[in-house]
Amino acid sequence: MVLELFIVDAFTKQQFKGNSAAVVVLSAWLDNAVMQNIAIENNLSETAFLVEIAPNHYAIRWFSPLTEIDFCGHATLASAFVLYQFFACSGELRFSTSQVGELTVTQTEAGRIVMCFPCQAPEPVHEVPAALLAGLSLAPKQVLRNRQAYVVILANEAEVKAVQYDSAQLKTLAPYDVVVTAAGNEVDFVSRYFWPANGGDEDPVTGSIHSALTPFWSKQLAKTELMAVQLSARGGVLYCTMAEDAVIVAGDAVLYLRGSIYL
Repeated sequence: MVLELFIVDAFTKQQFKGNSAAVVVLSAWLDNAVMQNIAIENNLSETAFLVEIAPNHYAIRWFSPLTEIDFCGHATLASAFVLYQFFACSGELRFSTSQVGELTVTQTEAGRIVMCFPCQAPEPVHEVPAALLAGLSLAPKQVLRNRQAYVVILANEAEVKAVQYDSAQLKTLAPYDVVVTAAGNEVDFVSRYFWPANGGDEDPVTGSIHSALTPFWSKQLAKTELMAVQLSARGGVLYCTMAEDAVIVAGDAVLYLRGSIYL
């Protein structure tokens, strides 16, 4: 069996920036173990697998090198990019997921991918886990949590850049990951994302967590249109909009690789 493989750098206009995702469009699902092994072999934050349901409508699943993931933003962006560029799709795309419902995606004339995500606003945590405090080198101003991660509010952008983390401590918070965030100097807010229990130490750019960060910062900053930067080594830019009952996350993408998998 030969499968076509695409690797796309998401949330960036430059190769070797943003977050890389692999995309594999299938005619039918492979065994879970095979998809997990492909993700391990790719060794990227996520590999997305798609199966067409109807024109412009695909089922999507995401695998990190460690496990299947409930929700992945950058690999959804990469998947839409591939469908628009190489599979003659146009107009609105729909992605069906098992955990977060249906995601809708469009593309602007300039090529930017615009994704509609469920609002997953975090709620304050009144008893902060000791492992979270021990796992970060700086004390939080506030801690919240949603279904995906602990949201740690730091004092400023400099703290987000400087904070160090202990993967062994943060791993014990599974199934939750950890995002640290603060208001930005030149953008509305910045973040870094740590997920040792589910994918790796630090994720380059995490689109899904902006379904939590956007409603938080929209309220804090009293605005609905926000620009965000994830301060990883590769970095990434996200354009976020707080809608009435959803979060819009948009970004750019660039192709790195198109090749074949031989099974």
